[in-house]
Amino acid sequence: MTGNLFSDAPQADLPRADGWFTAHCDGGSRGNPGPSGYGAVIEDPSGQTVARLSQFLGTQTNNYAEYSGLLAVLTWALENRTKHLRVVSDSELMVKQMKGQYKVSSPALRPLWEKARALARKLDRFEIRHTLRGGNKEADRLANEAMDKGMKQASPGASRANPYEKPPKALVDPQVLEGYVKGGVVHLLEGELPDGIFVKVTRK
Repeated sequence: MTGNLFSDAPQADLPRADGWFTAHCDGGSRGNPGPSGYGAVIEDPSGQTVARLSQFLGTQTNNYAEYSGLLAVLTWALENRTKHLRVVSDSELMVKQMKGQYKVSSPALRPLWEKARALARKLDRFEIRHTLRGGNKEADRLANEAMDKGMKQASPGASRANPYEKPPKALVDPQVLEGYVKGGVVHLLEGELPDGIFVKVTRK
């Protein structure tokens, strides 16, 4: 793949070419983790909407849902033989992780990140950039509609797995870490907590 997956160049300096599709994608979670879903809108080079994608994901984190939206648009692009894809997301974390500016320390996100990078490499050109939430309104609406619909259909406590990856075991099995509280802040004696996990503190 050529393109700007690893580029830190300002957006205005990125090279342009004919045939660019643009995908706005968004993901959300009500509770983090909680009921989650993604939404995406894909436009062809003339600006016409050619696809709207959304799915309820069950109980997941916000960042997990963001990556699920990215995977959905990448999969659509490859299935529809799209060669040039520009992705717009309001998740600064995901955008910077995809560009290699941030490390992916979360065991729940790393397999999704690896899959997204592998799919992006199959395109001739790929760009991803960050926007504020106001620039992603329709994708945000689709994500919320997916969550609304899924929460109505799901039974209490039900959860559906992400269609691209199963949650890593580290996300499911509890882990005991020792630490102490000072000034209202928990300090671990060993190790660190990755982003996007649920933590339960037990006082002794």
